[in-house]
Amino acid sequence: MTRIAAVHGVLPPHRYEQHEITDALAAMGMVRGAGRAVLDRVHDGSTVRTRRLALPLERYAELSGFGQANDSFIEVALELGEQAVRGALDEAGLRARDVDLVISTSVTGIAAPSIEARLAGRLGLREDVKRVPIFGLGCVAGAAGLARLHDYLDARPDGVAVLLSVELCSLTLQRADASAANLVAGALFGDGAAAVVAVGRDRPGGRPDEGPRVVATRSRLYPGTERLLGWDIGDRGFQIVLGGDLPDLVRSHLGSDVRAFLADHDLKPQDVTAWVCHPGGPRILEAVRETLDLPARALELAWRSLAEVGNLSSASVLHVLRDTLALRPPLPGSAGLLLAMGPGFCSELVLLRW
Repeated sequence: MTRIAAVHGVLPPHRYEQHEITDALAAMGMVRGAGRAVLDRVHDGSTVRTRRLALPLERYAELSGFGQANDSFIEVALELGEQAVRGALDEAGLRARDVDLVISTSVTGIAAPSIEARLAGRLGLREDVKRVPIFGLGCVAGAAGLARLHDYLDARPDGVAVLLSVELCSLTLQRADASAANLVAGALFGDGAAAVVAVGRDRPGGRPDEGPRVVATRSRLYPGTERLLGWDIGDRGFQIVLGGDLPDLVRSHLGSDVRAFLADHDLKPQDVTAWVCHPGGPRILEAVRETLDLPARALELAWRSLAEVGNLSSASVLHVLRDTLALRPPLPGSAGLLLAMGPGFCSELVLLRW
């Protein structure tokens, strides 16, 4: 089985209280058509207390368009991406030249050459390293990327693979959009990055007795839900598509999907000791808890991550995984489930064993 050797999360240095971001968005004109009271209510209801941003807050009013925002994305993504991969490799006790595959994901900026290609020389990756840049999976990409690492390493048991997620959601800011979807996005999303180092079952590397194993994965795409979550891409860049009935979809499908997946491995939800869940937002977390009939404590680390840094899109579930490993590691032999949802609409499940 694939072993997760290290997870390293990083955040930009610019930290703000939620009310500071609310005031800045109001000053930039996001209340047009909605009103300040609506903006305040949406931000207060997000349960987000603080967030980290790619740029100092005052810089966002100066961004002239998509090109300038995307240039900032590339610059900051390289800084955070390098920190994340270096940190994960150091924690795993491995070198950059040990890496056989890098999967990189982001849905908040575009780069060609891709971010991992631009980082290859800075990190010291081999010239024959395999690269798979992913765009479009959004919030689910942290879980899906880990699943694809497992697919690769299951066939190459002596290999080393890295997943890099960099999401700078603030740089997709749409100042002229006072839609409910944009107001919610402006209240929830933050910036950050994370890297996972995984090794095949025959690779000793680093600390061979530490880190959970990936037992199995499952992907699920829900037909007819394409307009529930994603981007509309226009002259001003990325405009959020966010359906209000996403929690209902989670309640309708996720519980049965999770139970069927666990049953295939002779498990039930009550056998899972670590729920590593993407913190999509308060309504999503409540829907996950309800459909799986979980105790409130089960998703505590996801709620904590949402409050402290906001929704980091694909990087969020990896931050929750890092926190699980550091703060609440399960007993040896116990099962964990990492799960996330994203555009498609889709879900990804990763069964872990400690």
